[in-house]
Amino acid sequence: MADAYIIDAARTPRGIGKAGRGALAGFHSGRLLAKVFEAIGERNQLNTADIDDVVVGCSSQVGNQGSCVGRMAALDAGWSPRASAVTLDRFCGSGITSVNLAAANIMSGMDDLCVAGGVEMMSYTATLGNATNNRTVDGGNLHLRNLHPQPHQGICADMIATLEGFSRQDLDALAVESQKRAKNAMDQGYFANSLIPVFNDDGSLALDREEFPRPGTTLESLAELKTVFNLFMEAPIDNGGETFDQLVKRNYPDLTINHVHHAGNSSGVVDGAAALVLSSKDYMGRVGWKPRARIKAMATVGGDPTLMLNEPVPAARKVLDRAGMTVDDIDLFEVNEAFSVVAAKFIRDLELDPEKVNVNGGAMALGHPIAATGAILIGTVLDELERRDLNTGLVTMCTGGGMAPAIIIERV
Repeated sequence: MADAYIIDAARTPRGIGKAGRGALAGFHSGRLLAKVFEAIGERNQLNTADIDDVVVGCSSQVGNQGSCVGRMAALDAGWSPRASAVTLDRFCGSGITSVNLAAANIMSGMDDLCVAGGVEMMSYTATLGNATNNRTVDGGNLHLRNLHPQPHQGICADMIATLEGFSRQDLDALAVESQKRAKNAMDQGYFANSLIPVFNDDGSLALDREEFPRPGTTLESLAELKTVFNLFMEAPIDNGGETFDQLVKRNYPDLTINHVHHAGNSSGVVDGAAALVLSSKDYMGRVGWKPRARIKAMATVGGDPTLMLNEPVPAARKVLDRAGMTVDDIDLFEVNEAFSVVAAKFIRDLELDPEKVNVNGGAMALGHPIAATGAILIGTVLDELERRDLNTGLVTMCTGGGMAPAIIIERV
């Protein structure tokens, strides 16, 4: 099997995902992704007519994010019409999955040059309402709901924290550390290699820095925040007439949930886009590229859709097994901070040194632009491996429906 190499990674800053407030909120989703395509194409002198496929993740594929936003963004970037594209949805895991599938095409020998990434404009999707944005991942399918009750993801996070014995103090401490690490990374310019400034089409600057972080966050300030997902428990779900409390009790009739997650220890709502250039050895040799990393192993797992957020640990174990490695062979880990309990459980269950996990902060501080996040994290860990002169990184994240993709990269 051939090797797949990462040539480059680029992304936008993450803008606050609220219409009328976030610096990126006025962009069409395809236009924002096109900005990343333009930048990564220019700085690599990319011959876009040679691109075999563009693989893009996007979770809410409606309206501005519908109609194969990956293809439309490639065209909007001025790329050759010969560069075909596909847009996929694995919820939050879409960004990693887009890279994994593009890499798999190269490793199979079917493709030589691919671009992979993701986009999510949460400022836009928040305006769509429940008619197109169901509050449950089952999309209102009541037959499926009877088979696999799937609560709101925030409720799942609180369920896991209750079942696993994580306190609010534990999770708040991790959120404060995320903010601290993100501030240090921004102050030291650790994101500069991948981050591209976003300009409006009139040439004025829209955003050139992370917009979401709250560096003044403390344990005391988090303690003042009210928990959020307990407020959802009695609300009717979609068109089913059932409440989330009733949904939880189908599988966990005796569970009294200790609600511990709030806005400060959950991932931030943001806008963003990212892309990576992937190449075969033969193609990069022909054009004279020097690769930054090789993709060593990839994996995806599925698990309990009711708890939904528990699969990063088995995904990490699976991808390590495929690579013939152990956790001790990995220099840096990135696990998406969808909720604080996800990262806390990942560190505990794999017995990791916390100083090797999310070293520049995570989504609690920086935000989580759903389908773009996985591609962002791969670029983030690659930049940090280079900065520290380390070798291997593992990236994974939970997704809706109880899944997790994972990838291990190694520097070349």
